[in-house]
Amino acid sequence: MSTSAHSALHEQFPLEHGPREGETIVFVHGGSSGAWTWIGVVENLPGRHTLTPDLPGYGERYREAWRGLDGAADDLAALLRERALSGRAHVVGLSLGGFVAMHLLHRHPQLVHSCTIRGSALLGYSRRERMLVGPQVPLWHRRWYWAAQAPLFRIPADARDLFVTTAVRPSPASNRAMFDEVAGHALPPDGYAFDGLVLAVAAEHDSPSIQRAFAPLRAALPQTRTRVAPGVHHPWSAEDPALFARMVAAQADGREWPEQGLALQGWRRREPERLPSAAARAGCQRGAGRARCSPPRTLMVIRPRPSRSR
Repeated sequence: MSTSAHSALHEQFPLEHGPREGETIVFVHGGSSGAWTWIGVVENLPGRHTLTPDLPGYGERYREAWRGLDGAADDLAALLRERALSGRAHVVGLSLGGFVAMHLLHRHPQLVHSCTIRGSALLGYSRRERMLVGPQVPLWHRRWYWAAQAPLFRIPADARDLFVTTAVRPSPASNRAMFDEVAGHALPPDGYAFDGLVLAVAAEHDSPSIQRAFAPLRAALPQTRTRVAPGVHHPWSAEDPALFARMVAAQADGREWPEQGLALQGWRRREPERLPSAAARAGCQRGAGRARCSPPRTLMVIRPRPSRSR
């Protein structure tokens, strides 16, 4: 797609897609990003009703101030009440969008069918990550900074100019407030009143802080399934949108992921993780140390099948 086509897409990518039937899926984008980044996934869900909003302060709403995670969750709740079929949706959040999705679960559980969290460090960032990323926040409004990040994020070459333009527009105040909030994030002490399906996924090349949140998340929401997808990077919805869409569809349909007995584009299934014991869950809820709450070793891992001669 040409740069001019991407520029037009940035302005015209609609909020609502697909037929108004079945159950709605809402996609919540990551930080320094916007709704247009979901186009590849949405194109692979042609029969589904989907919503792709911009968060306050980002995307086409960059002139607004960041409202905090609670404010963003309330903003999303208002959208679901107005536009989602039956006022409820399957929620899919990437990175920052995953934080917003979890606050939506906490504040408005009645609006959510199921929740998929992709690449969100729900226990905040490590000290090393804060020291590394924090000083870079003032650079987030510089084009050269995001131009250098684009290939590292595996952004397709023909989308990089749009990626950079989207990333530099949020205000420095919004960027700093958002970063400080997610860097020090914690799960709510009063727990969740949500009993639907929850799927939390980390990419193999994600920050270790993302998997560090898996066991405490299962303690807070025992129905949570945690998965690791190897060979992909943080924004793998852009790397392989077709596979990402299949995962989303499976979650929305209440099916196991990856699907039993099905070869997925050369990927295969291994055994799922063990849920933490009752004692471990209690320890995590009391704020036990990392060793006790760390993810068990038998995580569900999708391994690429060795390629055969073509």
